[in-house]
Amino acid sequence: GAIPLLAASCGGDGDFDATGTFEATEIVVSAEAAGRILRFDAEEGDVLRAGRQVGAIDTVQLYLQKLQLERQRASVRSGRPDIGKQAASLREQIAKQQTERRRVENLLKDGAATTKQLDDIDAQLKVLGGQLDALLSTLENNAVSIDENSSAIELQIAQVEDRLAKCRIASPVTGTVLAKYAEAGELASVGRPLMKVADLDRIYLRAYFTSDQLADLRLGQEVTVTADFGGERQLDYPGRIVWIASESEFTPKTVQTRNSRAGLVYAAKIAVENDGRLKIGLYGEVKL
Repeated sequence: GAIPLLAASCGGDGDFDATGTFEATEIVVSAEAAGRILRFDAEEGDVLRAGRQVGAIDTVQLYLQKLQLERQRASVRSGRPDIGKQAASLREQIAKQQTERRRVENLLKDGAATTKQLDDIDAQLKVLGGQLDALLSTLENNAVSIDENSSAIELQIAQVEDRLAKCRIASPVTGTVLAKYAEAGELASVGRPLMKVADLDRIYLRAYFTSDQLADLRLGQEVTVTADFGGERQLDYPGRIVWIASESEFTPKTVQTRNSRAGLVYAAKIAVENDGRLKIGLYGEVKL
């Protein structure tokens, strides 16, 4: 990590190129489900890992809905026809008739049977073949229809599981809890803010430069950032310019510029590695 150096310069000697305040990317975590907050184990100052559950919103109704859908799916699936079993007796009859046909054919060669007997068996085989085709077609249609119903119920189960997942309270980023807006026992509604989280390891100084300083700025440039802890206490940190505004703005009231008459300034963000001492809103100065 970056080791800050104790700066000898005093804050008021004007030895800076730009000033500003430290900020971090703040994320407001909101409820994605409606219901009573059953638990919420995050306190201001806690460091949360991304995706780790810290609370839960009541899921009983959703859980019951999921159970009901699972029963429905099982019931639908139980009605799926066993095509092999249901067609077995017709296939058996056809096999018997084919054996009989071979026997009559042999008898016919020896003149011991008539062609009418063979024709009757062929007609019978044709009827049985037609019945088997019709049965298979009906059973397959039934099976397809049942599979589609079952898939539709599976989609509903997936929707409920997605809603159950949204009852988990978790931070989308690894960061520190800056503020907590709800407590266990309260009712949450979709979109209600629950807490504000920021990754304080990645902290930025938003500093303001005058137009004549822009020529000296470039992305990725290494600069020295001095954090002002009040009184004589200042610490230097290495910083890197990661963003420069493309439009100017009026100088914020809280900001000093090197040229006190400058009316328009350009914001820039300087990334600084935080050793744990830098806080949001702390005043800082930049030396190019």
